[in-house]
Amino acid sequence: MPRALLSVHDKTGLLPLAQGLVELGWELIASGGTARALTEAGLPVIEIETVTGHPEILGGRVKTLHPAIHAGILARDTDEDRQTLQAHGYTLIDLVVCNLYPFETTVSQQGATLEAAIEQIDIGGVALLRAAAKNFARVTVLSNARDYSHVLNLLKASGAINLETRRRLATSVFEQTSRYDAAIHEFLENAQIPKVLERENLRSEELRYGENPHQTGTYVFDKDNKSGPLRGAVLGGKVLSYNNILDLDAAWRATELFEQPTVVIVKHLTPCGIASGASIAEVFPAALASDPISAFGGVIAVNRLVDDAFVAALGDIFLEAIAAPDFAPSARETLNSKRKNCRLLLIEPEINPPKHEYRSVRGGTLMQSFDHGDPADVEWRVVSKRQPSDEEMKALHFAWKACQFVKSNAIVLAIGEATVGIGGGLPSRVDAAKLAVEKAGEHAKGSVMASDAFFPFPDSVEVGIAAGVTAIVSPGGSIRDEQVLAAADAAGIAMVFTGVRHFRH
Repeated sequence: MPRALLSVHDKTGLLPLAQGLVELGWELIASGGTARALTEAGLPVIEIETVTGHPEILGGRVKTLHPAIHAGILARDTDEDRQTLQAHGYTLIDLVVCNLYPFETTVSQQGATLEAAIEQIDIGGVALLRAAAKNFARVTVLSNARDYSHVLNLLKASGAINLETRRRLATSVFEQTSRYDAAIHEFLENAQIPKVLERENLRSEELRYGENPHQTGTYVFDKDNKSGPLRGAVLGGKVLSYNNILDLDAAWRATELFEQPTVVIVKHLTPCGIASGASIAEVFPAALASDPISAFGGVIAVNRLVDDAFVAALGDIFLEAIAAPDFAPSARETLNSKRKNCRLLLIEPEINPPKHEYRSVRGGTLMQSFDHGDPADVEWRVVSKRQPSDEEMKALHFAWKACQFVKSNAIVLAIGEATVGIGGGLPSRVDAAKLAVEKAGEHAKGSVMASDAFFPFPDSVEVGIAAGVTAIVSPGGSIRDEQVLAAADAAGIAMVFTGVRHFRH
């Protein structure tokens, strides 16, 4: 007769599982409260102390920690192990159903004491789970109620649990016990970073605070990162803050899309000015002119050496940080002496750019492949009656790259290779268009427009047309593309569809 051991704190789904096992001819062993619940439900159960010959002691702290239990779980499917069990009067255990004391729930409650937390550190449950998971070649382990019905159905259908399922269930156990131990470690050490992250080849450095002074902040990065933040080297200025790192990352990522000398000014994770040209000193004024008010207190990233000419071009604008692939010694000396609080971050271009990016959400983490710009096989399609001029097409390509790092809904106006108005981070695309036009002012006339996603209505296009936009690039793909295109044709402007969207939430 197959034998199952049941020892659960959370009794969700317990009775239907136990009833099903009994009907299939299984013998049930249970401990403490689990045994009482089964008995009250009228199910036959053998209490743990009957199997071990020893009563539960220390208020239940010791009940399943006994050779009669663990030998029954850990015994392999060999004649030698079966003979050993028989010699000691032990019996094989084929299924273990167990979940753990709610340590994380306890410590998450306001005012949780150390004593209360310690009492919720499960010992016997973890030992049962690990033993059963280790011996998945023979034993089935259930640590989550969501798996009860599936296992029961397999037993009803074939009378056995296949190896693949046993291995999957065992893998789930080790993931659970790993996180359980990490939560205990984190609580006792009062750590700022979950220890499970540190095991995943990560290390951390505490920051002064997070986005705001009342929030804690930690920078977590690969252990093989021998340099500093963003795999760079801090050459001067104050210690980088949580917000500095975010803004510099956004600025640097944007520069990587451009081959020509380019300046990107970022404020609060959104570019407010981008310009490309012959040199970064030459194009900085154009990048600044895109939105000089927002640029105050922002960060700058450039994709060329910061030299004396660039430092001179900065004038007296207040900046939080500058990121560059290198700094000329004289430029660095000037910046460190005259801008003592401005952080200087040297970042070398990556040979192997990141493949994925992650964002934490309630109860989990989102992962996606990184957006490195348009795929290689993308073909732009002119859909308007009027073809864009060579000059407009050059500006459209620049504006298209620029809008990819603006928060959605993203609208960028550009003249040549410089933004003149940027609108983004708004729930309405027409409002983003209005903002971009407002920022551009008189420079909207003769500019081109880029939109990171399709136009759901002609209204955003009409805002651009009224301001003097002469050409527009967007992914296309709206059910109202015909209406959008009709507005463009009526105004005699050029319109290009890329077929690629670049949302940035």
